[in-house]
Amino acid sequence: MDFQEVRNALRKRQALLSFKHHLTDPSGKISSWVGHDCCRWIGISCKNLTSHVARVDLRNTITYPLFDEKTGLLTYRRSCLAGKLNPSLLTLKHLYYLDLGWNCFEEIPKFIGKLKSLRYLNLSSASFGGEIPSSLGNLSNLNHLDLSCEHPSCPSYSKNLNWLSHLPSLKYLDLGGANLSNNALNWLHDVNMLPSLLELHLSACSIKENLPISLETVNFTSLLVLDMSGNHISSSFPSWLFNLSSLRKLDLSRNSFNTPIPLEFASLKSLEDLDLFDAGLQGQIPKLFGSLCRLKKFHLRLNYLEGGVKEVLNGFSDCKNASLESLDLSVNMLESELPSSLGMLKNLQHLDLYQNYFWGSIPESIGNLSTLKTLDLSLNRMNGSIPASFGQLSQLVDLDLSYNSWEGTLTEAHLINLTRLESFALSTDRPMPLIFSVTNYKWVPPFKLHKIEICNCQIGPAFPIWLQSQTQLSYVILSHTGILDSISQEWFLKISSQVEVLDLSYNQIPGKLPFQSKFPKLIIINLSNNQFDGPLQLLSTNASVDSLHDSSLSQPIPLDFGELLPKLQSLYLFNNNLKGTIPPSICSIKGMYILSLRNNKLSGEFPQAWSLWKEINAVDVAYNNLSGNIPSSMGIPRTLVVLKMNNNNFGGEIPSSLHNCSKLSRLDLGGNKFTGTLPL
Repeated sequence: MDFQEVRNALRKRQALLSFKHHLTDPSGKISSWVGHDCCRWIGISCKNLTSHVARVDLRNTITYPLFDEKTGLLTYRRSCLAGKLNPSLLTLKHLYYLDLGWNCFEEIPKFIGKLKSLRYLNLSSASFGGEIPSSLGNLSNLNHLDLSCEHPSCPSYSKNLNWLSHLPSLKYLDLGGANLSNNALNWLHDVNMLPSLLELHLSACSIKENLPISLETVNFTSLLVLDMSGNHISSSFPSWLFNLSSLRKLDLSRNSFNTPIPLEFASLKSLEDLDLFDAGLQGQIPKLFGSLCRLKKFHLRLNYLEGGVKEVLNGFSDCKNASLESLDLSVNMLESELPSSLGMLKNLQHLDLYQNYFWGSIPESIGNLSTLKTLDLSLNRMNGSIPASFGQLSQLVDLDLSYNSWEGTLTEAHLINLTRLESFALSTDRPMPLIFSVTNYKWVPPFKLHKIEICNCQIGPAFPIWLQSQTQLSYVILSHTGILDSISQEWFLKISSQVEVLDLSYNQIPGKLPFQSKFPKLIIINLSNNQFDGPLQLLSTNASVDSLHDSSLSQPIPLDFGELLPKLQSLYLFNNNLKGTIPPSICSIKGMYILSLRNNKLSGEFPQAWSLWKEINAVDVAYNNLSGNIPSSMGIPRTLVVLKMNNNNFGGEIPSSLHNCSKLSRLDLGGNKFTGTLPL
């Protein structure tokens, strides 16, 4: 290595160390930046022949916990690089790739605009706030620019995007989450100056009414992907949109067009992915969509669409090579039968028709959808029997037929080939017109369910072997199923470690509460309207809803009930034979929302510490043998809406603190020995 090479190596090493010095690194990601050869450091890549630093990739692999904020936020912050970006990076003259995404910085430094060799710049979700610097317009070689943000810690904005016109090579632009509301109508003019642009992402940019309806000349006709979702756009569809004939993906979801779907969509023949979820669409689905034969994903969920689907589905089925893989028409007002042409969509993997007014029976042709993985027909007006051709859907993973008017029988022939089934939901809107009739009592299905939800369907009287074979369940609802038999203790033991929801309500299951094991993950418990008797047993310390009403439970509520169920929010134990007192520990359950102990044989005084209930909404202890005074602390929880203490042996004056319960709308204190008047 000659002198010049040694000098260059030292300069690039010193530049990176200076950059590191100004950062905080709680996870120690760049603590390995030691030694003489910086090309071996984590996140650094060099050119093979010259050893010039070409790439700096310090993207955080742990992203912001959008759906698990309580447990994941601390982990995310501990993994973030933070601090100020040092301009020592300007020493790296050959740097063409810079990715600092998902870290915790502040404003985008203006010196970034001097990294003239950059072709790829990704600062997404890196907590950069403030105005997007116009100096980025100096990066004339840039192909890829991502300044998007998917969490609330980077409220960037732009007053103008004029600098975009200086990036003639730009192919990818993502400004998602940046506030463009102060940009008036000029943003589209600036984007229109990018003839090489292939992808444009402007989701959640507060565009609203700032969407130009027309353009004199459309220059960015090479565009393949356009995402303008979540902007609350309230205008009509812009005419320039339909000049983008090369578009393959279009996302206009979460807007407010409040208009019928324009017929001009027929010009977008290259579309493969169209998302119009929650876009305020009205009227009928034009049959023209059936002619878009390249369409793979077509989502119209949560609009105001009405009419039928026959013409659209017939159009898709007429395509020589129908490509449709995902069709979502859920949460609309569509009203028709399902045509037999549905079975012609041979590539369909996901079909969601949830919450419409579809009626009639399922066409036999559905068995031809050999690639179908998810099917949701719930909350419609479907009726008739379920066709045996269901048994041909061997790829099905998630099946939801709940809340319809099914009748007839369901046999093992419907289920025998569903080897991949993980979620199965089936219910009717009246008591048990659909019967599970398994001819072979010992039949064991080929699937292992994680979720089962069967309501108003005849499964009993015995608890069948095919259900006992399902031991990987985390979600169990078997309500109104005619089960009269006791349930295997062994089955409960096998599901106990993972089950989170357990609902066996409205059967006639007899005997003691059949639990010898604990359920560490159980959150919702509903065993009401059965024939359980004996003492009240603890099932899970994590339960938030516990319902055992209308059983035959007796004996006292455990004294340490509050300590055993600290996360409980709703407790339904009405219409039992519970004896003894209400334990004071019940007031230590701070998140208690509903307490219903109506119609038992409870005695003694009501616990005094009402003030510990910060969110209590309803208390019903009517028809017991409770006595003593109503505690004055009853007036402290201002959230109380329903209070029923009637038909007990309470006495003394009604506490004046009751007037603090400003939301109280239902009050019954009759059938007691109170004195005084109600405070108003």
